Amino acid sequence: MNQMILNTQQETDMSLENTSHPARPGRDELVPSRYALKVGEIDVLVISDGILSLPTKMLAHDADPAVRAAWLKDMFLPPEMIDWALNVVVVRRGGRTILVDAGWGTDPNLPRAGRLAQRLEAAGIDLGSVTDVVLTHMHMDHIGGLLVDGIKDRLRPDLRIHVAAAEVEFWASPDFSRTSMPPGFPDALRSAAKRFLNEYRSQLRLFDEKQEVAPGVVVTRTGGHTPGHSVVRLASGGDRLMFAGDAVFTVGFEHPDWHNGFEHFPEESARVRVRLLRELAETGELLVATHMPFPSVGHVAVAGDVFRWVPAVWDY
Repeated sequence: MNQMILNTQQETDMSLENTSHPARPGRDELVPSRYALKVGEIDVLVISDGILSLPTKMLAHDADPAVRAAWLKDMFLPPEMIDWALNVVVVRRGGRTILVDAGWGTDPNLPRAGRLAQRLEAAGIDLGSVTDVVLTHMHMDHIGGLLVDGIKDRLRPDLRIHVAAAEVEFWASPDFSRTSMPPGFPDALRSAAKRFLNEYRSQLRLFDEKQEVAPGVVVTRTGGHTPGHSVVRLASGGDRLMFAGDAVFTVGFEHPDWHNGFEHFPEESARVRVRLLRELAETGELLVATHMPFPSVGHVAVAGDVFRWVPAVWDY
């Protein structure tokens, strides 16, 4: 069974190399923002990058408004705006420290998001110790942390950034015709992707379908959400964990066919979501996803024709 550990002083024994005091709370932290667990011999740290407040319509812009409202009510969620979690993962394996996604970055209009650098520091993780970054895709809430002023100078010059080749190709001329985003988001996403490619192109390590980043750490392209959207699977001993990026959302268990407003190819996204949820239910492996409520660690069960989210017990 996977051993899950609350990030208290007990975490000081966690084997994240180059992490001096991963459990020591930051002076400005008032809520838990990191959660440690082991997947066999792989050390994993889920870190909250904060939250975005977004219209509930984008959870399922193709759904009947009354049905969507009923689901929100059943989930004790507000009817108009929802707090959208942002989670990233740090993986330590085989002498490599791997950051999976980089969070939002900074935006004065979204002050509760973009906490990655602060929370990595609070966890005792030096940016200079990160050997690899894996991007599930290139939406700005996954690359923005790398665009914060001064961050690139703190990263290793030999940093490797792994991303699907199809993702880089897509952002050369992105298609937003099937999305349903709040005003301003398409332009912001285009701008962030262009700037990211300009600044980091020489450090990209592109793959077509699958790439092993470290022993037992494999990134695989799924497509759907974006053409190069990928998931990261960890495997060690008998333990398994999938970081699903934006392939899975809270509403997607009961309504996997609903179209999220940030999906560029909604029908394919739904097919990918159902396939991954079926795999997770069959294998019993752990799931972590970008926009599931922190710490976003749990299992998937089958519930008739749909699915059920089973949060893992928060171990102390």
